[in-house]
Amino acid sequence: MGSVDKTLFLLSRGGDTLIVQIYVDDIIFGGSSHALVSSFAEQMNREFEMSLMGELQFFLGLQIKQGLEGTFVHQAKYTRDILKKFNMGDSKPMTTPMSTNMALDADEDGEAVDQKEFRGMIGSLLYLAATRPDIQFAVCLCARYQASPRTSHLQAVKRIFRYLKFTPELGLWYSSGSSLSLRGFSDADNAGCRIDRKSTSGTCQLLGTSLVSWSSRKQASVALSTTEAEYVAAAGCCSQLLWMKATLSDFGLRFGRIPLLVDSTSTISVAKNPVLHSITKHIDVRFHFPRDHYEKGDIDLIHVVSANQLADIFTKPLEFDAFTRLRGELGVECVDNALIKGEIESQWTGLIALLV
Repeated sequence: MGSVDKTLFLLSRGGDTLIVQIYVDDIIFGGSSHALVSSFAEQMNREFEMSLMGELQFFLGLQIKQGLEGTFVHQAKYTRDILKKFNMGDSKPMTTPMSTNMALDADEDGEAVDQKEFRGMIGSLLYLAATRPDIQFAVCLCARYQASPRTSHLQAVKRIFRYLKFTPELGLWYSSGSSLSLRGFSDADNAGCRIDRKSTSGTCQLLGTSLVSWSSRKQASVALSTTEAEYVAAAGCCSQLLWMKATLSDFGLRFGRIPLLVDSTSTISVAKNPVLHSITKHIDVRFHFPRDHYEKGDIDLIHVVSANQLADIFTKPLEFDAFTRLRGELGVECVDNALIKGEIESQWTGLIALLV
């Protein structure tokens, strides 16, 4: 049993490994030996009433295509279904999910819209964000207005659907040739919310070139400076990196200092220098998490130029060129560009699903 994830199970026998992941009454498993995988499937069928679904292709709404060069995870069918459900199938496509000129607020004088439909659209988009990090910021921003949605908020949500009409086949590409190096990116806007002036933290964590975790979240308190907003975002990214480090240790992967890339030199200075600064003396103690783990040697805060800050896509709307560049660097691609060829036959057998 995994030390962090209690639904993860691993078995090592000789030089072979079997990995089993359980979700409620469904099981996904794979291994480096056909014999070990077949033995596990037979044992489960003897002990429980379940159906062997074969190589993993569709699971919990996710479509999976496995090839020699890697694995592609997408929700193209789900995307087409929600476009049809909300009558957006014939809408005019848009190249980005949100305009850079759009600034949403409470819009109390605006015309109210159907709250049930608005929440249904937001819920559908949040589930789609499981494989579409490119819409994460826009969806989370619109989700803040579910209590009293107005026409301007509905127009913003429909803009996201129009972007999906333009890019229905996008998904996450996981290359089999990617290295097993862990790194994180952290960014924040400054007082981006027009209602309470709170900032938005954007973080993402990659294993080699593969995106495995990301978030776009409004901070709990008002930051008094850009440095503080960036520092709070870095604390959240640091926490996620340490959780991933502990999880990956179950797979036998060991990491030294994990790079945490930020585009604020002031944030790095605050984390590396424990001297009390006038601009940081009011920061809550819990946000000094990165400083503590830097001193322990768990993470290393590294400066990255803003143009190469991958987390920028989770904090603000971007122009088309910058948006598509960052989207590509995060591994969000079309299935036609993922270079999937045949079934995986080399070191690992394909993942297999069992339905209880």
